[in-house]
Amino acid sequence: MEDYWIRSVTEDGTVRAMAAVTTATVEQARRRHGTAPTATAALGRALTGAGLLGAALRAGQTILVRIQGDGPLGGVLATSDAVGTVRGYVANPEVHLPLTSSGKLDVGRAVGRGTLHVTLDLGLRVPYHGSVPLVSGEIAEDLASYLVVSHQIPSVVALGVLVAPTEQVMAAGGLIVQVMPGAEERVVSYLEQRAKVLPAVTSMISGGTTPEEMVGAALGEMSSQVVERGAVRFRCRCSRRKVQRVLISLGETELHEILAEQGRVEVRCNFCAARYLFDEDDVETLILAMKDGHAGSTTRH
Repeated sequence: MEDYWIRSVTEDGTVRAMAAVTTATVEQARRRHGTAPTATAALGRALTGAGLLGAALRAGQTILVRIQGDGPLGGVLATSDAVGTVRGYVANPEVHLPLTSSGKLDVGRAVGRGTLHVTLDLGLRVPYHGSVPLVSGEIAEDLASYLVVSHQIPSVVALGVLVAPTEQVMAAGGLIVQVMPGAEERVVSYLEQRAKVLPAVTSMISGGTTPEEMVGAALGEMSSQVVERGAVRFRCRCSRRKVQRVLISLGETELHEILAEQGRVEVRCNFCAARYLFDEDDVETLILAMKDGHAGSTTRH
């Protein structure tokens, strides 16, 4: 099944649901960052959660989810936009902990105690920023807490990443169900009961369940209509030209000092792990561009 997301709304508009399959996307992130299984699960949940929240945005808007805990992961960051483009990383990708007593990857202990930060860039002068204490570090519960505290929207959030013994991602995806203003209390109670019997996200995806079917399982007797769908993909906005601009901002003296120490300048993108190498000739070209008042162009990768 290809990775994609949907956004669905009930007939009366009081319940909104977003669901996605992100297996290939999370696997690509794992390969790029070389994450160990526990780190893969944390990163995959964060990427999926950010992607689902991004499904409610408009074109040009973005969301950034940052998890700062005192666990060995050292932090998780994921960002998404309105068209399903996600990227992100964990501070310590090599983290892998013993399984929990129920045989699950121990993301909560890897994240630890701390704070969940969410930044919404809606195209206004100042981005909106909200933060809440981590509830469990399992990420899904923490996002649900954020939605209730910061947006006053009762939400069911389910995220899952299944990692094989070979460390490959076998299934990943998620679901968010939100009760909008105006909904009756019985609707909230009904959805809470549905959430208690909802199968695990990874078991649904492993069995071939589509995002539409995940929403159907969560809503039960409540009918809804898909109002939008799109592909999910891991894509970074970094480029050699952008890195050149950063290097130029360092100034001639600092660039020469880096060359003297290392023999070249190497820049690694945190989001996608891409490496950009600049040898002595490349750096001298950039310095000449600085003196000429414009950015030079080097073509080597």
